[in-house]
Amino acid sequence: MSSTAVPPPVTRLIDVLSRLPGVGPKTASRLTYFLLRAPDELSIELSEAVGQMKALTRLCSVCYNITVDDPCPVCSDAVRDQKTIAVVEEPLDVLALERTNVYRGVYHVLHGAISYVNGVGPEDLRIRELVSRVEAGGVNEIIIATNPGLEGDATAMHIQRELAKLPVKLTRLARGLPVGGDIEYADSVTLMRALQGRSDM
Repeated sequence: MSSTAVPPPVTRLIDVLSRLPGVGPKTASRLTYFLLRAPDELSIELSEAVGQMKALTRLCSVCYNITVDDPCPVCSDAVRDQKTIAVVEEPLDVLALERTNVYRGVYHVLHGAISYVNGVGPEDLRIRELVSRVEAGGVNEIIIATNPGLEGDATAMHIQRELAKLPVKLTRLARGLPVGGDIEYADSVTLMRALQGRSDM
């Protein structure tokens, strides 16, 4: 199809959508043309939802999960075990662990994993903030719940080195998780077994 046959606003939306993870040019085109045919209310609602999400969410000042209120509901929940912290790569991993209905501790979100190939080093993650939480006291166990694979393992090893001299128990999720898989895609039973079978580092 000639580019002159596609109006610039349509081309722009296709380009923007194709930059989303998991959305290629064909899917972006399908979504764009779906929105063109959909009632105006849907486009308005989508636009408002994206705007509200960006305007109203922030990072929790304690665990760095995405939240509206600071601290987040998990960190401010007196019933949660504040002495046990699960360290995860992304906010989606928090949702996955919460779905198990087994873990009752709190979280620390790194917002990525060490990947020197992609230019991500330890200083680009929330590792220093994790060390500060442990140094402040009151933490008995750190569960390293990074994804199994080279980047997750490198991140886990770095955290282990950073916390080696501090009086805290370090454990890692059991390898019920497939190597190279992401926690967010694991089913609840697999995650539950991984939590229950965690081992010392």
